[in-house]
Amino acid sequence: MKKLLLPTSIVGSLPKPAWLAPPEKLWSPWKLEGDQLLEGKQDALRISLQEQQLADLDIICDGEQTRQHFVTTFIEHLSGVDFENRKTVKIRNRYDASVPVVVGEVTRQKAVFVEDAKFLRKQTNKPIKWALPGPLTMVDTLCDDHYKSREKLAWEFAKALNEEARELQDAGVDIIQFDEPAFNVFFDEVNDWGMAALERAIEGLHCQTAVHICYGYGIQANTDWKKTLGSEWRQYEEIFPKIQKSKIDVVSLECHNSNVPLDLMELVRGKKVMVGAIDVATNTIETPEEVANTLRKALEFVDAENLYPSTNCGMAPLSRNIARGKLNALSAGAEIIRKELGI
Repeated sequence: MKKLLLPTSIVGSLPKPAWLAPPEKLWSPWKLEGDQLLEGKQDALRISLQEQQLADLDIICDGEQTRQHFVTTFIEHLSGVDFENRKTVKIRNRYDASVPVVVGEVTRQKAVFVEDAKFLRKQTNKPIKWALPGPLTMVDTLCDDHYKSREKLAWEFAKALNEEARELQDAGVDIIQFDEPAFNVFFDEVNDWGMAALERAIEGLHCQTAVHICYGYGIQANTDWKKTLGSEWRQYEEIFPKIQKSKIDVVSLECHNSNVPLDLMELVRGKKVMVGAIDVATNTIETPEEVANTLRKALEFVDAENLYPSTNCGMAPLSRNIARGKLNALSAGAEIIRKELGI
């Protein structure tokens, strides 16, 4: 991938057009079926691409336009998982959700996102990033009635993810990002086997790899949880040492309007860092100077060549106008810092 200075990107999702799915929702049902749904997803992906290009973002993603949810869409293409007879479980130790059930051996029988990635690759010459769920977060987003072991299930997911990631790499994806919000909750599992499972998922890849860890979408369950965390959010402190020793290239963290002590980035010194400079839990659009201020603070702990300005998390629950404004603010704020650095 061509070397970029302060390359901007979003973490993953953008709002879907209202004609494709009801807006401002997670797990939003499709409004189309069959061939019309396939065509609609591709049209939405084109719109997502244009929004990012108009905002002058440097690294392009699919905006997760072709998936209902950042975790379950991948799971629903695997064998051994029952989506019909769902069960209610507590996700991230925070909120109850109706989830699919593992009833047999989990295997990947076909590609999930590869054709979508090929389609995106044809639309732009810019570097592209693709997000996959991480093994631990996948385990925590369903009910396991088969393996009876979160660790065993995570290793099966890691194998399936690695198969998908290798094909995405071959399709021209420059950065493969694994979404692991569960890393900020289950510290013992991360250190015992979660990080090892993630490294199994990236085995053999030569493209850049990233892990996205955050405090979640701007939904009520997450904002309520954040209120209980006190004046300093130090969850990253528990897991960054393990990530520092890993082969993961890029680490993301939530910075703007959070209570994360930015000096925690010292724990991953040398890694590339996606610095979340856009708050996705508010409809207030940041000014370019607010974005720049977050990036300035981050530069105390991250070398400029390793700083990737980004969003805190995905923007699927926001309106399209709000998301568009936040994209423009991210790009403009990064440009302020580039000028200050003379690059």
